[in-house]
Amino acid sequence: MSEGQLLVRQVRSSIGTKPKHRGTLRSLGLGRIGKQNTLPDRPEIRGMIARVPHLITVEELDAAAKAAQAKPAKKRSNAKVADPVAAALATDKAAKSSEPGDEAEAKPKKAAAKKTAAKKAPAKKTAAAKKAAAKKDAE
Repeated sequence: MSEGQLLVRQVRSSIGTKPKHRGTLRSLGLGRIGKQNTLPDRPEIRGMIARVPHLITVEELDAAAKAAQAKPAKKRSNAKVADPVAAALATDKAAKSSEPGDEAEAKPKKAAAKKTAAKKAPAKKTAAAKKAAAKKDAE
């Protein structure tokens, strides 16, 4: 049995909606704006979609579209993407810092401020502590 596929995407927030609508979104495999899920085209799925049409968009997929929908693997490269503005600023800073005699004119770096602990107020003396202090003073 070849069932069609539905691509369901959440386009609006579930904040302020009824609890049943939020539960329906969770049942559809959604939870945040922009999340999408591919589901079989069955009556129970269509019923859930009918309950929250204002929060989602639905697209029907066939086998060819499903293959095209699959995301290609991301390739990570070690090379950074060149930003012309950032590159120009970096070269200007490098040129300025490489001038001779520039070290004497450079501003000294400030030391990090020390954190001081908040002073604790002395605790009140208890009756026993007062008696012990009075005995020490009497001696």
